[in-house]
Amino acid sequence: MNARVNDWLRRPGNLLGGNLRALAPPILIMMILGMMILPLPPFLLDLLFTFNIALSVMVLLVSMYTQKPLDFAAFPSVLLFSTLLRLSLNVASTRVVLLKGHTGADAAGRVIEAFGHFLVGGNYAVGIVVFVILVVINFMVITKGAGRIAEVGARFTLDAMPGKQMAIDADLNAGLIGEDEARRRRAVIAQEADFYGSMDGASKFVRGDAVAGLLIMVINIVGGLIVGVVQHNMDLADAAKTYTLLTIGDGLVAQIPALVISTAAGVVVSRVATDEDIGQQVMGQLFSNPRVLVLTAGILGMMGLIPGMPNLAFLLLAAALGALARWQLKRDALAKSGAATPAPAPGPAVDVAEASWDDVTLVDPLGLEVGYRLIPLVDRARDGELLKRIKGIRKKFAQEIGFLAPVVHIRDNLELKPTAYRITLNGVEIGHGEAHPGQLLAIDPGQVSGPLPGTQTRDPAFGLPAVWVDPSLREQANMQGYTVVDAGTVVATHLNHLVYGHASELLGRQEVQQLLDRIGKDSPKLTEDLVPKALPLTTVQKVLQNLLDEGVPIRDMRTILDALAEHAPRVTDPHELTALVRLALGRAITQALFPGQGELQVMGLDANLERILSQALAASGNGAGAGLEPGLAETLLRETQDAMRRQERAGLPPVLLVQHPLRVLLARFLRRSLPQLKVLSSAEVPDTRSIKVTALIGGQA
Repeated sequence: MNARVNDWLRRPGNLLGGNLRALAPPILIMMILGMMILPLPPFLLDLLFTFNIALSVMVLLVSMYTQKPLDFAAFPSVLLFSTLLRLSLNVASTRVVLLKGHTGADAAGRVIEAFGHFLVGGNYAVGIVVFVILVVINFMVITKGAGRIAEVGARFTLDAMPGKQMAIDADLNAGLIGEDEARRRRAVIAQEADFYGSMDGASKFVRGDAVAGLLIMVINIVGGLIVGVVQHNMDLADAAKTYTLLTIGDGLVAQIPALVISTAAGVVVSRVATDEDIGQQVMGQLFSNPRVLVLTAGILGMMGLIPGMPNLAFLLLAAALGALARWQLKRDALAKSGAATPAPAPGPAVDVAEASWDDVTLVDPLGLEVGYRLIPLVDRARDGELLKRIKGIRKKFAQEIGFLAPVVHIRDNLELKPTAYRITLNGVEIGHGEAHPGQLLAIDPGQVSGPLPGTQTRDPAFGLPAVWVDPSLREQANMQGYTVVDAGTVVATHLNHLVYGHASELLGRQEVQQLLDRIGKDSPKLTEDLVPKALPLTTVQKVLQNLLDEGVPIRDMRTILDALAEHAPRVTDPHELTALVRLALGRAITQALFPGQGELQVMGLDANLERILSQALAASGNGAGAGLEPGLAETLLRETQDAMRRQERAGLPPVLLVQHPLRVLLARFLRRSLPQLKVLSSAEVPDTRSIKVTALIGGQA
């Protein structure tokens, strides 16, 4: 039985197993309550006061070595518990001082005696002044400033949350991060807001502690005089000296740790989050500029030469700063000389070889050319961040669209501007832009609260107004509602947008054959009967390209091939096959446009316009050659644009629902002018979904 109990106690998760840390808060609370209720011997008071001092020093050091405020997320709770610990020690020490203060200076322990005699020289007047000064410094300066910073930080963090959330969504949509990373970043944003809000409230505890310390000192002095004179028949002067020194020692031993804790709070909320702790920031930014050191040394040297000044102190410090400046200059010169590499010596002349087929350069299906300042973003030797993002784009594209995009061939182009880049498809430029390494692009989504200083430009992917800003303005830009991204994200987002927009052109015969080979591993009979027996590979490729042109992914290749195999014996036209395949994919197409099982709120055609379009289609004989009279086409385009604007203002997707025979005609006509519009056939909508027409498009012939 005993062995079984011991085994249970040793299991992880039990009180004596892996969760011993869980006992620390209850034990601390019990200690605090015990110190307030039970009398403590002087030796135990010495241990607890020493522990309080050690705890405050540990908190200050941890706050100095953290790189981000969330690295010390437990600080508000630590602040609360340390304040309660100091107040309970005040209660316990007050009890001992009033009960045994008449016996001597060490009645309340050696720690209080040391602070009451050694630190203030046994002079209670000096002790009172020192104590009041400490309280004023803690209450009026450090705690008030830290509380104000926490309050402003909490407000700014909340204001910046929408911009940060949009930046996360942009990275997620561009394939730069996964769902788990996006969820983690959102959690960090929420934790930042909670942290600054908690710090704003926790600072009130420290301010209350400072006021309580001042009141406790007054109460203890008055109470000590009453106890000493009335109960122990002491002279008024002796009672004043004894109890005042003990009270001052008690107050100092509590207020000095409180001052240290308040300083730690100020360090945590006032630091700027970087990859360096506070010590590295101060040393790297305060003492790294030789010109500042030289000027400071010169000013101190001139002050040291003035008669009557403490010449030795000024001249000694001026010499030290001058020596530090000289060392910094030597180190900078050495770094520059090491960075400079000599130009290679010209080699011997080499005979030019005859031209061969190896000299023929094939055009890259998908290429990225960059200026020389963007080379570090794509340098494998430096682990360029853009390389990882391009891999993420291809992986996300394959998962969402249904085939693997060609490898992006990257090369530098000295003909481009240093910060410029261009994206090519089969050797032809399809997009270009500029990215500035070391700066951030603040994109205006349309709801910003003010301008930012920097270089005005436009987002190369979507054409939104933007401005290149210094990294130090990131927080300000987020708080004003901008979406802030770095140079690598700008290029990656632009590339991602163009790859999705030109998906049909990226699907070549080789990619189609690889898709068929992949399906053939699981369903060999399906591919063997379809290609090349029923349809040639080029027809299958054209059908898939038509689907991609209309924004329909080809992930469901099994359903696509089943539909082609069913209709191939009697239909060979790629456009008619595309319409038949869309019917088979109708449920997936509808689900992509209107997720869930809710109502389909779409735009529709006026009955007269629908009749006119049907007549035009019948007159042409088929959808491929159908044309529209110019006046009708202009009216149709204008009214469709108006309906789309109303649809977008209502927060609804721009989807036009038409009769199945008209879908191909309208999709081709409207695609060039309104690429964001989706034309859906009524035959593609599942019977289980209800339809509501929110905007009616009417035209006159």
